[in-house]
Amino acid sequence: MNVHPILSLNGTLDSRFVHRWLAAKEDRADKLKEWTKSPLDSKKFPELLKSESDDGLALGAAMRRSRNLLMASLISRDLEAKAELHEVITAISHFADFVIQTHLAELNAEMTAQHGQPIGEESHSVQELIVLGMGKLGGYELNVSSDIDLIFCYNEDGETNATGDQRQLSNHEYFSRLGKKLIAAISEITEDGFSFRVDMALRPNGASGPLVASFGMIEDYFLVQGREWERYAWVKARAITGRSDDIAALQKLIFPFVYRRYLDYGVIDSLRNMHHQIRAEVVRQETRHPERGINVKLGRGGIREVEFLAQVFQLIRGGREAHLRDRSTRQTLLTLAESCILDSLVIDKLLDAYTFLRNVEHRLQYLDDAQTHIFPSNREDQNRIANMMGFDDVDALNQVLLPHMRFVAEQFDAIFKDKTDQEQQIDASALSGEDANETIVQHLESLNIADPSSIAQRIAATWQSPKVQALSEGTQEKITRLINAALNAIATQTEKQAETLGRFLDFLEHIVRRTAYLSLLLEFPHALERVVRMMAASDWAAKFLNRHPILLDELLDETVLHQVPDWEMYADELRETMQAHNGDIESQLDCLRESHHALLFRLLAQDLEGRVSVEHLADLLSKLADIIVEQVVNSVWQSIPNRHLDKPQFAVIAYGKLGGKELSYASDLDLIFLYEDDDQEAPALYAKLAQRFITWMTTHTAAGILFDIDIALRPDGASGLMVSSLNSFARYQEKSAWLWEHQALTRARFCAGDKQIGAKFETIRSTVLRQTRDEAKLKEEVIHMRKRMREANVNRTELFDLKHDFGGMIDIEFIVQFLILQYAQVHPELTGNLGNIALLKRCGELGLIPADLASATANTYRQLRKYQHNIRLQGEEKARVKREKVQESIVASTNLWELLFEDVQ
Repeated sequence: MNVHPILSLNGTLDSRFVHRWLAAKEDRADKLKEWTKSPLDSKKFPELLKSESDDGLALGAAMRRSRNLLMASLISRDLEAKAELHEVITAISHFADFVIQTHLAELNAEMTAQHGQPIGEESHSVQELIVLGMGKLGGYELNVSSDIDLIFCYNEDGETNATGDQRQLSNHEYFSRLGKKLIAAISEITEDGFSFRVDMALRPNGASGPLVASFGMIEDYFLVQGREWERYAWVKARAITGRSDDIAALQKLIFPFVYRRYLDYGVIDSLRNMHHQIRAEVVRQETRHPERGINVKLGRGGIREVEFLAQVFQLIRGGREAHLRDRSTRQTLLTLAESCILDSLVIDKLLDAYTFLRNVEHRLQYLDDAQTHIFPSNREDQNRIANMMGFDDVDALNQVLLPHMRFVAEQFDAIFKDKTDQEQQIDASALSGEDANETIVQHLESLNIADPSSIAQRIAATWQSPKVQALSEGTQEKITRLINAALNAIATQTEKQAETLGRFLDFLEHIVRRTAYLSLLLEFPHALERVVRMMAASDWAAKFLNRHPILLDELLDETVLHQVPDWEMYADELRETMQAHNGDIESQLDCLRESHHALLFRLLAQDLEGRVSVEHLADLLSKLADIIVEQVVNSVWQSIPNRHLDKPQFAVIAYGKLGGKELSYASDLDLIFLYEDDDQEAPALYAKLAQRFITWMTTHTAAGILFDIDIALRPDGASGLMVSSLNSFARYQEKSAWLWEHQALTRARFCAGDKQIGAKFETIRSTVLRQTRDEAKLKEEVIHMRKRMREANVNRTELFDLKHDFGGMIDIEFIVQFLILQYAQVHPELTGNLGNIALLKRCGELGLIPADLASATANTYRQLRKYQHNIRLQGEEKARVKREKVQESIVASTNLWELLFEDVQ
């Protein structure tokens, strides 16, 4: 590729606009050289205006001349490689703001002199016209020759406070007149040209609507008439004039219209339809004018497709992710990369393409200061554009331009291409017909799905349900497409086809009114296939997804889904999110739940695909719970108004499954609360902290629940205080605690809060566990407690209860607890929080029990935990299996039990 050498000032004359402007007045070449020496920014605009108004010109004429000088300067700096795209688009955008603000100030002063100031009928305060910049102006990315899209609004209705000869106007009439004068001042063509063309078509109801709208009118419009494409437009809305409190009030109206609280994948279909309409019009124009060249804005792979790619993710996620609400296309693309929503290499190439396309667009406009995006039809002008881009001719330019546009088109298709499967499917009319059942059966048979008759009945029942029949035709069509896609996925399974489809249809019935979720599954077939796989693997997973369909978003990115959690990053992000919602407890509760459920769901996906062992999964779930507990303690403390310390001298101690780092998906948390604080108000404050902590953890919100909390293991149980001082806890454990409480202490650990208290707790725990105990008495008490548990959990079936039956998990846990309590005095390493499997093996290595029996029992425990885990994934409450399945495994655990306790049984 031959690149044209860097242009001199004379090269700027490739722009006929600059050529004509220079030729009209002799001193303009000197002015141009002066203004192109350094970057052009908003600080220079008053000086620029003053330089053009020294001859006593009216503001309108001086502003137009300033605009022409600025345009010529930007073109010159750009073509001489002194300025990049950022300077060009931000300078012209800030100048548009300057033009609007300057003219409005003058016109408003004139109007006030004639009619008085507009006053709000409720606030009795002066009202101001708020000018909203839309489109590229809103994002500070305006084209050099672009229209400016504006919307005019004001806060309150009322009247002007006219006095004397002034004529009173309603606020609406006042601002309507002011708006018309502003448009004329900016856009009327005079001998000096214009400042900017003005387009008001984006206002509510477009050309048929009033020129200005009160906040009340805007709110009503959004609620009743606001259309999907207008959400896309209002993403860019930026207030150029107006008071900050009025602008903040307006933002509160705009936000719920533009952004949805939940992930909004339905917007993909809306933007796709909008894009189809735009493309159809471009194709019509291309058909009528085949001589025209490439349209770099609306053509295939053009600027608009890059903008759509950025904004679709803003509309999908912006309601939940504030960092995606930036009005700039370029900044939004960078955010998508930083957030790992799109691959950073893809974003780099999109930004390169966007920059190149915008530069080409500018050169098309530099030619004659015309708002065009289409290559001219004559070869001479095409080559002139290429020269301005630094190429020898248009053919050389196209060698770079066309690959950029192809790449943009490919990325656009990856998101927006209609994913509808064109294979043979059941359609909505077939489901509604008289022979619906027969039609469904025939289709199921063609897919080789087993038991087609019962599955057909299940599909028909879903379709005929009042929920589905009450839906719009469009939503029903989406449901039929999803049923067909699910059937195709289920047809590849060899087992549980009916169960899987039943779970999927239950889920579908649950989300039918949430079209965003339907759209997500249609737009991302791989997410639908993963949903079907998860439901085939686990009834618990299916029900979890039913409760939290918002988690569907987690299925989109395979890379993120399979990542090992970065706990430090997760904790930091959760902390930042909670701080961002400080003071809004309802939002904080939802943030905690959504964050916890999202990571839990990722672990569930990894689990179902066999990527983590049961032991590793338990470690991960326990770590996740630790972080949540820590964050809740900190956030609750911040919500207590009369706290006397920045950080509480308070610790959460975990017992049971969390204490032993053997947490499962639906486990309760067994906790106690300790404090060490001499302040006289400490007991009451920490009791309040503990109570609120439990409330935050257990409250059901729209986002669900975090954990059920059990505090029965606190000193003196249900009759004891909710929180204990560290000293009273130590006294209780040493002098008053029952043996079973010491058994429970073997699986206790510091979980969250003050680490110094945690360290002291560990010292107390170690001291208690290392007490000298009479072996015979210890055995008697262990056996007595075990009998009581068996009597409370009698198994009357022929199945083996993995948890409670002889040789089961509780027997093994009791064995480990006995070994710790009996031998920790001699072997202090047994007090370590290592888990049952590691502790059994350690006891074997120490010779406390036969090493081979220790290893075999550890393997039994691992096997029983795995069976229990798999059964719970199927939604079963009782973890029971056929006895023959575990007969060989439990030989070791029963033998070890008898070896240790035969003399007392």
